[in-house]
Amino acid sequence: MYFAALLARTEDGWEASDTELDDVETLSDLSDLAREASAEAGAEDDTVLVFIEQEDAWFGVVRVDGEEDPRIYVSDAAAAARSSYGEILLTDELLGKEPDDLDVDLDALDLDGTEDGDTRTADDEEDEGSEGPGAEIVPPGPIGDTGILADLGVPEKELLALDGVDALSEIADALGASEVLETVR
Repeated sequence: MYFAALLARTEDGWEASDTELDDVETLSDLSDLAREASAEAGAEDDTVLVFIEQEDAWFGVVRVDGEEDPRIYVSDAAAAARSSYGEILLTDELLGKEPDDLDVDLDALDLDGTEDGDTRTADDEEDEGSEGPGAEIVPPGPIGDTGILADLGVPEKELLALDGVDALSEIADALGASEVLETVR
């Protein structure tokens, strides 16, 4: 079960709205959705936070400030990687990968699927739990911009100390937005 909400900062405080992520496939789509919510709230160049949570397993915060690139924090990258919504947040840049790292040299693959010089077989890889050449390994634990909310009252140390249980409520409380967040829960 997922929960997703947008918090837009306006002159009058925070405005919250729940959001459907069914049509969101990329971080760019999510950023556009946040900017639209900002414009609707009358906070066009101000801060919008996107909260995403999966049943206390992990949470993510995306911060969009006007037309700047979004800033991202994910509480548990490995757990988020197993989620379709988490995959939206785990960009190559966030994971420290170059886009070219994903390219596989098909000429270097033998017919049995092993790379030149690789003596492991597909059976060996299954035994090791690997998904084969190019398999992605996502580190467990927090990833991203730990200072994403520092200027809003949630220092890095406090953000890192939050676990999935009620984390978004604690963040909203620190922002002074707990009541508006609860209205969309």
